[in-house]
Amino acid sequence: MSSYAKIILRKKPNNAGLFPLAIRITENRRSSYHYIGQYIELKCWDENNSRIKKSHPQADKLNNLLIKKLSEVSEKLIELQSKNKDISSKQIKNKIYAPLQSGSFLEISQDFLNELEINNKISRFKSDKCRIWHFRNFVKSDTITFQEIDENLLRNFITYLKVKKSLSERSIVNNLVVIRTLYNRAIKMDLADAKNYPFGSRKIQIKFPETEKIGLTIPEIQKIEGLNNLSENEIHARNVWLFSFYLAGMRVADVLKICWTDIYEGRIHYRMNKKSKLLSLKLPDKVLPIIEFYKKDKQHENDMVFPELKVADLKDAKDVFAKTNSATRKLNTYLEKLAKKAEINKKLSMHIARHSFGNISGDRIPIQMLQKLYRHSSITTTMMYQSNFSHKETDQALNNVVDF
Repeated sequence: MSSYAKIILRKKPNNAGLFPLAIRITENRRSSYHYIGQYIELKCWDENNSRIKKSHPQADKLNNLLIKKLSEVSEKLIELQSKNKDISSKQIKNKIYAPLQSGSFLEISQDFLNELEINNKISRFKSDKCRIWHFRNFVKSDTITFQEIDENLLRNFITYLKVKKSLSERSIVNNLVVIRTLYNRAIKMDLADAKNYPFGSRKIQIKFPETEKIGLTIPEIQKIEGLNNLSENEIHARNVWLFSFYLAGMRVADVLKICWTDIYEGRIHYRMNKKSKLLSLKLPDKVLPIIEFYKKDKQHENDMVFPELKVADLKDAKDVFAKTNSATRKLNTYLEKLAKKAEINKKLSMHIARHSFGNISGDRIPIQMLQKLYRHSSITTTMMYQSNFSHKETDQALNNVVDF
């Protein structure tokens, strides 16, 4: 076994822009990290000598602390080397810090949320943070370990979510998914025993309930298109909704980010979410009047087509997320008014634009093409999504039986 430890500065800042100091334990070129609990500015770190620069006001104290921590780890490494010939870096770390690391649900969940926030996965960060708080409020403890999270506890948690929180079946499943994710993390970190895993076919099963996806029909969309005597806000809400629908149910977060530079040569070029591949679609004729409507407000080539995010700090994912949510709520308010004026009894919202495209496309478009338009990574996802709207075969089959 060839193991060594080194003090490093991790390049993932916290909310204050400070970087965490950690001990990196390496075994056979694989590393594991233990955070010391101290944060400094990047400019204060001497990477070549693995120490804090004298320019830091507490350089001497912190460097002494680092030397002490590293010395403690090195001594334990030597002891482990004499007893174990085959052990991973994570196992070494967990053995060294076993007295200090309880492996509590709180510790693992906080690391998980920090990762989401650092990676700007703001939507998931906010929703999963709420789910984690549901569980912490239920157990009434910040020190509960994964060994204590068993089937009986989770069944009581499900009852709590149903009765006390009045959550839907889908929301309850989402809460369980987060706990399962964290439990899997704990197992990988050797902080939980796989034999106690409370999820599985004969334990707590996670099954997503079928949800009914309702989209508008062609006559209903024609009613929306033909409405007159609308206010400015209602016209704008209709424009954004139709823009989304005409472009295969483009998600509202992507619609509001469209810039004039994304539209050229009769096509629109955009990325679904931040990391997706570039998608290029020919602009349907019905989209052109909508685009023309907003040209009067165009200030420069990099300007956005729609106004909602023009005031957002695009470098701040939280600000973009907050303003997108606020804009979506406002658009949905006016879409509800449009539905009443068009005498449509279905709930009209931005997300229904995607369902409406799926409803109308039905069996008209090959499933492979729909996969490209929806940008699903798996054709199975597309097939499951379209199953909510494709009723032609089942309707015909039913009619063949009863039509006698």
